[in-house]
Amino acid sequence: MTVIDSARPSWMRRLFNNRIARLIALFFITILAYAGAQIVPVAVMPHVPEANRESFAVVTETLSVILLLLIYWFFVRRMEHRRAGEIAPRKIPSIIPGVMIGLGLFAITIAILSAMGVAHVGGYTPRQAMLAATNMAVLSAVGEEIVFRGGVFRIVEEMFGTLVALLISAGFFGLIHMGNQGATLVSGAAIALEAGLLLAASYMLVRNLWLPIGLHFGWNFCEGGIFGTAVSGNSFK
Repeated sequence: MTVIDSARPSWMRRLFNNRIARLIALFFITILAYAGAQIVPVAVMPHVPEANRESFAVVTETLSVILLLLIYWFFVRRMEHRRAGEIAPRKIPSIIPGVMIGLGLFAITIAILSAMGVAHVGGYTPRQAMLAATNMAVLSAVGEEIVFRGGVFRIVEEMFGTLVALLISAGFFGLIHMGNQGATLVSGAAIALEAGLLLAASYMLVRNLWLPIGLHFGWNFCEGGIFGTAVSGNSFK
């Protein structure tokens, strides 16, 4: 006896079977969560006793990162109906080479600028500025990689192929950074060409988000935490 299940999928299931709908939903859900993870701690910080502010910053940063990863995992499981292999815990060690590459690339950049007489390195970074730079680097690495590589690049690649995904995700990444303090068309194009393409390529290499997260963190931490230069318009000097 053959039993035919005539039940139609729910409207939500039918909606998210469409990749464009998934892309739009995942982008806005993750970008709002990422924005909230930046805004809420800043708004609450003035009400925290000064002696507890460093601990508060570390705890809120940790919780924000966990929340962002859980939101992405939940969306993939419930709306894409698959395992979120790109953030699998067993692939976390990919962060280490990513961090080393990011640190190395920015250090080489500063070395070149120093040799040209453009950059001058000296002094030290106070502990509070170092903590702020570290928190910024962690949150931006996790948040932006989830949004742009886990969301935009991955789903556009499924729809239109790798080359189109590279161009769209890199261009969009540069465009988003045009809202930063002091941004110009040149800086936006540089971010698209340097970070947009590089981070997408690192995702393509290993097909997980941990390598680009590590690379993103290494670059931003070296930029703001070690050399004290402005990161996306934010200075930690």
